[in-house]
Amino acid sequence: MRSPATVLFLISFFFIKFAQSQTTSNELTVFGQTGKLYLEHPVVAKENWYSIGRLYNVSPKELAPFNHLALTQPLSIGQVLQIPLTTGNFSQNMQKAPAESLVPVYYITQEKEWMYRISVNHNRVPIPTLEKWNNMNKDAVRPGMHLIVGYLKVKSAQSALANEAHLPPATAARQSAATSPETSATATTPATTSATTQPTTAAANPATSITTTTTAPATNTVPKPAVAKSIDTAITKQTVVAAPNTPPAPHFDGGIFKSDFLDNGKTVSGAAGIFKSTSGWQDGKYYALMNNVSIGSIVKVTDGAGKSVFVKVLGQLPEMKESAGLTIRISNAAAAEMGQTTDRFTVQIGY
Repeated sequence: MRSPATVLFLISFFFIKFAQSQTTSNELTVFGQTGKLYLEHPVVAKENWYSIGRLYNVSPKELAPFNHLALTQPLSIGQVLQIPLTTGNFSQNMQKAPAESLVPVYYITQEKEWMYRISVNHNRVPIPTLEKWNNMNKDAVRPGMHLIVGYLKVKSAQSALANEAHLPPATAARQSAATSPETSATATTPATTSATTQPTTAAANPATSITTTTTAPATNTVPKPAVAKSIDTAITKQTVVAAPNTPPAPHFDGGIFKSDFLDNGKTVSGAAGIFKSTSGWQDGKYYALMNNVSIGSIVKVTDGAGKSVFVKVLGQLPEMKESAGLTIRISNAAAAEMGQTTDRFTVQIGY
């Protein structure tokens, strides 16, 4: 007969695994602390300052300076922007305009962290409010939990994020067990952003050699973030450099997205190409361009030698002659960890 401690352990284990299966890549994760709370947004094809601003209900004139960039600077595919959470787009009292929706914003708890510290670091949101939102007692905080700490206010008719809106209390406190050293390292030092001037590290910005030149949008509304189907358009012009010139190969045991990979049993084989990126060399964040897979999906790429990396899909393959015959393009840091330096190589992709 099992001891009570064993039974409790098994219950906890299955609860964590269930919660992991419920966690999606669409969650908005908060970084920073009181006074400078922000989200992170990887730029995809055809996005610009205005469309991203509408997505998160923040003015481009506020968004660009927050990232130490000029509004006149074009954005690059894969570039990670910090999205400021202010009184204009962040609610911790459930107040919003009639035309707005509230999208939960999550914080991933760390080792030896309690509800009081979480409250202090997130605008001193009241502990009873945190308990209500997450349907839990403050003494139940454990490392790796995904706790709601507030709500992003978005324009219901202008932001695709409105589809993720729901009201508290949450059905359960989401948890994500730290399964690898890479996961723990990522949780304690969240990546920061942007291409040119950055407050912390340039490695956090996957600025690629797929460059994008944008113009001001013609409309006041934005559809759901779309996958680019053509690079030869009026608002984007992209170029791809296939052969990378790489620094020493990184070693992140497949990359930090490994713990987020959900194997749905789907596989496809084909040719992989490479694009240049500053991301991945120091932070283990690997990215890819691939058709017929949702933006934000984590896919497993395995080469003929059995070496695998886990990459996040940023958009579709650009329609150009360099993409002919390719199934996927992965960042050069991901290819370097696999030991691949040729322009094309055969891979199997799981997703």
